[in-house]
Amino acid sequence: MDATSGTEQTRPLTSFSHGAGCGCKLGPAELERVMGTLALADLSPDVLVGAETGDDAAVVRLGDGRALIATLDFFTPIVDDPYDWGRIAATNALSDVYAMGGTPFLALNIVSWPVDDLPLEMLGRVLQGGADVAAAAGAAVLGGHTITDPEPKYGMVALGFASADRVVRNSTATPGAALFLTKPLGLGIASTAIKRGRATPEQVAAAVELMTTPNAAAAEAMLEAGVEAATDVTGFGLLGHLHRMLAASGLAARVDASAVRLLPGTMDLARADVVPGGTKRNLAYVRPHVDWGELSEPERVVLADAQTSGGLLIAATDPGALEDALARRGVPAMRIGLTEPGPAGRIALAGRVAE
Repeated sequence: MDATSGTEQTRPLTSFSHGAGCGCKLGPAELERVMGTLALADLSPDVLVGAETGDDAAVVRLGDGRALIATLDFFTPIVDDPYDWGRIAATNALSDVYAMGGTPFLALNIVSWPVDDLPLEMLGRVLQGGADVAAAAGAAVLGGHTITDPEPKYGMVALGFASADRVVRNSTATPGAALFLTKPLGLGIASTAIKRGRATPEQVAAAVELMTTPNAAAAEAMLEAGVEAATDVTGFGLLGHLHRMLAASGLAARVDASAVRLLPGTMDLARADVVPGGTKRNLAYVRPHVDWGELSEPERVVLADAQTSGGLLIAATDPGALEDALARRGVPAMRIGLTEPGPAGRIALAGRVAE
């Protein structure tokens, strides 16, 4: 029996998905190609963050000292429990608001559902998971939109508020800033292992726990510390999101691979090629921009792994203040590198990824 109030489920939810979580999204190279074909209108001066820097959300200045943050995110089933899928998808969508230094206040559901193949009671469990996460974040779910679709998909539009003069961007990193990461890597690989029946119960539990942990406390800490830049690590992986931050900021960076933590079992799964297609697209995209040092191919894979509801990547010129703010909120964080002058977007890796 599954978690749908006694409904018999003979087919795993993840078997309906062509991919897993944020690993389903267009790769960064494909997205850049599409965006390059668009003729976009000139923006109002009140648009503080648009599409040009590939940031986590759009931000528009309001007339009262606040800014409105707008984002959306949805994806195919990432776990087989519908309630957990709803929780993960909502946590992931709200993360973009936190990455900009905002507080969520409103959400709308996005749903595609195979009405002939999966019971509506199961969809109710998905929506309940999302609603519970939004409520805990102080955001009201005020409706949404549904369509029928052979492949189930779920996510949210998320709106938030921030002080207009304290919006945290991915494009404002400065030379000499310490780089921090607030969650271990390996979520894309773990999700693929779940889909292929290769994940242990312990790995499933650890992945779900991490993906349903909100970035709210990390966002509070970075605002208190007055950090220079941040982004959340999701579908483009650590290296992809770092490359975009550096390119938008006109900087390079050095990263200590040995400082990056992984979910248990991630490296073994990478060696066995239990790797999502999105991760492989990420790796192909960042290869020309990275000096790999002594890293093996599986180590490169995990650093490019497409995360779902990953942690924040933060650039701080006062690392002590950020470490203190994170520690007081119980947020574990890894100090993984340093920004520096150099070719925009270039990343130099040293050390080996610890298992």
